[in-house]
Amino acid sequence: MAFGFFKSLIEKFTGRPVDWDELEEALIRADLGVPMMTRIMTACQARTEKLTAESVVAVAREEILKVLPRDNVVLRPLASKTKVILVVGVNGTGKTTSTAKLAGFLQAKGHSVMLAAADTFRAAAIEQLTVWADRLGVEIVKGQYNADPAALCYEAYQSADRKNVEFLICDTAGRLHTKTNLMGELAKVKRVLQKADPAAPHETLLVVDATTGGNALQQTREFHAATGLTGIIVTKLDGSGKGGCVVAIQHELGIPTRFIGTGEKLENLAFFESRDFVERML
Repeated sequence: MAFGFFKSLIEKFTGRPVDWDELEEALIRADLGVPMMTRIMTACQARTEKLTAESVVAVAREEILKVLPRDNVVLRPLASKTKVILVVGVNGTGKTTSTAKLAGFLQAKGHSVMLAAADTFRAAAIEQLTVWADRLGVEIVKGQYNADPAALCYEAYQSADRKNVEFLICDTAGRLHTKTNLMGELAKVKRVLQKADPAAPHETLLVVDATTGGNALQQTREFHAATGLTGIIVTKLDGSGKGGCVVAIQHELGIPTRFIGTGEKLENLAFFESRDFVERML
């Protein structure tokens, strides 16, 4: 597990020589991914001094910090038009809740926000986002169950831009009949939005569940190929959440984590900070 990962390494190797097989297994179990595991192992093996538990942790910490971006990219509004944020991900990751949290986060920064309930294939998602919108006091654009998500996003953009709303956040479908259909639908949403603004969506954020480990990396690969991701929102980092996928996704795909979710409340969304994240791994 990534949180407490460094502590577990120290406990494992204190007072005895470092066992390379055990170290490899520990790194894999932390969901850091094989390339990152190999990188840390190689760096450890390159050390000329005798390896201790503390020096292994120091190497791992140093290599992880090299991979993670030093500075997060702040979400800023555009000068003269609405910025569109597409939120994507499979059902069960906390996608719709994260959409609402992001709206609350931006609202707390003094920005105007509109929501689009474009997960039209799941009635519960529309209802859930409507409840959040009411709670936040923000406008929401929604359609009938099974309505065309691309058309709804286009309508929402036209409305937001006309009203000079700074951010439009679109919750999208997390499951269709087949995975191919889902990715095709998301690509269609992008194409239709680009008829209104060739640069839209300006951000595409994937919500991943930290507890799913390697599945989070695979989901990122698939969504990135279909939509061109600009960042990740990692959920369920409270308590049992692992979090190693943050490192694997950045190292293997170059996609930064922008926000982390640590609970169900609106305020449980935080800007991702690399050093804070690594300290939590201690």
